[in-house]
Amino acid sequence: MGDKTGIEWTDATWNPVSGCDRTSPGCDNCYALTMAARLKRMGQANYQNDGDPRTSGPGFGVTCHPHMLDQPLRWKKPRRIFVNSMSDLFHPDVPDLFITEVFEIMAEANWHTFQVLTKRPQRMAALLSDKDWMLAGTRHKDIGGAWPLPNVWLGTSIESDRYAFRADHLRATPAAVRFISAEPLLGPLPSLNLAGIDWLIVGGESGPGARPMHPDWVRDLRDRCPGTLTSATVTRHGEPIVRHPAFFFKQWGAWAPIDDDFSGTFDRWVDPNGSTYGNPGTLAAGRELMSHFGKRAAGRALDGRTWDEMPFTNLVGTT
Repeated sequence: MGDKTGIEWTDATWNPVSGCDRTSPGCDNCYALTMAARLKRMGQANYQNDGDPRTSGPGFGVTCHPHMLDQPLRWKKPRRIFVNSMSDLFHPDVPDLFITEVFEIMAEANWHTFQVLTKRPQRMAALLSDKDWMLAGTRHKDIGGAWPLPNVWLGTSIESDRYAFRADHLRATPAAVRFISAEPLLGPLPSLNLAGIDWLIVGGESGPGARPMHPDWVRDLRDRCPGTLTSATVTRHGEPIVRHPAFFFKQWGAWAPIDDDFSGTFDRWVDPNGSTYGNPGTLAAGRELMSHFGKRAAGRALDGRTWDEMPFTNLVGTT
């Protein structure tokens, strides 16, 4: 964690808050919860507060770290920074004032681009639309003067169609860039409305207990992104002009579909609705053969290429 990260769509992570509580099925195999327990055993000071064992775990109690606030100010080289990779900035246990202070730092460190991702977009929309909240900070940085902050991207996680409503709250949030992380993608998202969304990240689950992701779920989302780059894409100053939303395929995760050249054994079938069947299973319409390759071997290629589109921020509206 810090100024280097293996997360494909960002350059660095910054954790002024740590800890969280599982709130939906996408949290079932939370990597941060597992990592927090390991950091506690290692004696890492920021991870000594335990959470509720029913929804959290060792070292994963929600904790604010004021001493971490200034970290982006010390990074002089511009970078994309994922805010709270080990927490959720809009968790109900994070005080309004501390969230204000995080935004003041992001306003001050305006040479960076900050990416804030939450599973609680209701609170994000309500808080960031409140003019009084913007005046409550202690650093006396006028974050209301250039609102929404042009260097802050705001996003929400949507893992299944049941949670597609989170996009509505995201649309109600003042933001320079709005993005959705469909990771881990656990089912198709037919109800997802991508209007007003600038960037869509899609990824499968990795790690212990990972659930397979049907390729058709990914293709459907890709094909619904009018920004998908083609050889005919217009450019400006060498940069692709991507109609919203841009599409970023992060990873297959632990499971990946097998191709015609596959010579090993497959492990599982997955139906378009998400139902899975163990080997040998039964061939049926739409059912995909998947194998547990592991994240590295499964890779990031979809239909023979990688998809690394980023929102073209010079064209992004700010309302």
